[in-house]
Amino acid sequence: MGERTLRRLLIIGASAAVRWAMRKGSTADPWLARMLALKPPMLVIVALANKMARIVWALMARGGTYRAPAAAK
Repeated sequence: MGERTLRRLLIIGASAAVRWAMRKGSTADPWLARMLALKPPMLVIVALANKMARIVWALMARGGTYRAPAAAK
């Protein structure tokens, strides 16, 4: 469940990323592109917010800085 405000901010951020990906047609993240092709947008938004929350938690628990995965070529 977690804190309501934090959950709301994660959903807002994820919805902005999904809207941008849907408008541009292609994303740098293959996971997001696959999810958008297979699932409804609201489900993708919640899944992306969950993914972001897990990344943030891991960074806070272990310390460190976020490094975006290298794009596959």
